[in-house]
Amino acid sequence: MLTDLYIPGDSLLHRARPAWKLAILFLYCTALFVVTHPAVLTVGILLVALGYGAAGLSPRDAFTAIRPALFVLVIIFAAQLWLADLTMAIYVTLRLIALLMAAALVTYTTRASEFTEGILALLSRAPAWVPKDKIALAMSLVWRFIPLIRAQFDEVREAQRARGLERNMLALVVPLVVRTLKTADEVAEAITARSLD
Repeated sequence: MLTDLYIPGDSLLHRARPAWKLAILFLYCTALFVVTHPAVLTVGILLVALGYGAAGLSPRDAFTAIRPALFVLVIIFAAQLWLADLTMAIYVTLRLIALLMAAALVTYTTRASEFTEGILALLSRAPAWVPKDKIALAMSLVWRFIPLIRAQFDEVREAQRARGLERNMLALVVPLVVRTLKTADEVAEAITARSLD
């Protein structure tokens, strides 16, 4: 079953329209990438922290958002440290953390079904030849698959750890890919059966 990461609440962020949240997230991410200044990054991190507080989310929720990417963040930090310097490594890593936390904040405060409505609202002024319904369906499926794949990875890792294979990347990746493809086939069959293709 496909699930989402929505955390129930009654905050202003929870009640905000999904289209507005997606638009603000897009502007936020664009600003952090275009304006490469430490002051902008500091303001961005403070805004995300205020957003988590306003939504009634805990620091543990924020850490949960970046935990799956910790290994990648360490690699990026090391690469920047080797290619540039410590300041650049810290800046790039913090920027990625801010982006992940901002995206997770939107996910935590928006139901998966609301994402489809928000994407349709953003595409309402698109030309008639744009397949709005299919784009919204595809984006909502992507949003639902992210937590699903993460949960499957945790299950595979625990199973391989019980077998003493937790350090074998092949033993982790192959079952995960097979299970993901199988789930994708099941979802595709369900979509075709409902004449949504």
